[in-house]
Amino acid sequence: MLAIYDTTAPKRPVNLSINQDLVAQARGLTTNLSAEVEAMLASFVERKTLELRNDRERLKKSTDAWNDFNSRHGSIADEFSTL
Repeated sequence: MLAIYDTTAPKRPVNLSINQDLVAQARGLTTNLSAEVEAMLASFVERKTLELRNDRERLKKSTDAWNDFNSRHGSIADEFSTL
């Protein structure tokens, strides 16, 4: 799988507020909690980026279809305009 981010970028500490019991349990399950969180965050970013791209494509298709209809038939609002 291709990385969706620069895997060679330097790492830096960040502050997060996470349930301490959850952190304690996670630490008991892995020797590298930072790597696990980074992998989950990368997965989240990839999934959300794909969702946003799909939404943009869907909205563009919708807009294109509406513009095509409007250019062929004119605006529906013209029928009701009092101007």
